Amino acid sequence: MDEAKLLSFANELGREIRVFTNTATSCSSDEISAPPNDEPDDFYDFTPEDYYHIIGDKLGAQSQILKTRKMREAEAAARKARVTKAVIRFRFPDNYILEAKFQPSEKIQKLVDLLKKVLARPDLPFYLYTTPPKEQIKDFSKDFYSAGFAPGAIIYFSYDLPKDSELCKVASAGPYLRDDVLSLNGLDFAREAINPIHSDREIPIVEASRDVSEPAQSAKKKQSKPKWLKL
Repeated sequence: MDEAKLLSFANELGREIRVFTNTATSCSSDEISAPPNDEPDDFYDFTPEDYYHIIGDKLGAQSQILKTRKMREAEAAARKARVTKAVIRFRFPDNYILEAKFQPSEKIQKLVDLLKKVLARPDLPFYLYTTPPKEQIKDFSKDFYSAGFAPGAIIYFSYDLPKDSELCKVASAGPYLRDDVLSLNGLDFAREAINPIHSDREIPIVEASRDVSEPAQSAKKKQSKPKWLKL
């Protein structure tokens, strides 16, 4: 019954969505007002581990410089091919989270198109941003991969209204999502736990077969005796 409800929304919106609450960020007022613990003086000392970490970063940067453009483009293409979806989580001020899946090649404009279908007040202007640092999303012509939103990203929602206006106060009181969309809170697809595991297993099988065959061929070459050697 729950999955049928999710599938009904998937057919309406053209993609699967999930709704849940962000309980991890909720804390008491005492925890918020408590001052941070001061670190001891030796915490800021430069240790040998710090030195090797910095040297390792420099060597890694130098290796990237020495690579040719074709090598870098090939590596970038391989990384892009491994990313098959973009899981976006919209965080709303009322602590609800809407999760939706997109193709990495889709335009970010799809975010706005989806939100206008699920918002309680789609008639009001709004904007999206990422943090930290807070940066408003303005270029919706990029695809999810180019924007750095694949394989996943957290995007925040806010109404674009004057803070002191009465309309802003009413809209900010919530809810931000439609009531029927909020009814999906806590529901999930039963097959979600199977698909990612299957897709991840396909890659190492191919790589393992290459790693085994190459040493075997080299071992055969070492064991073969030259024709001029007579025992």
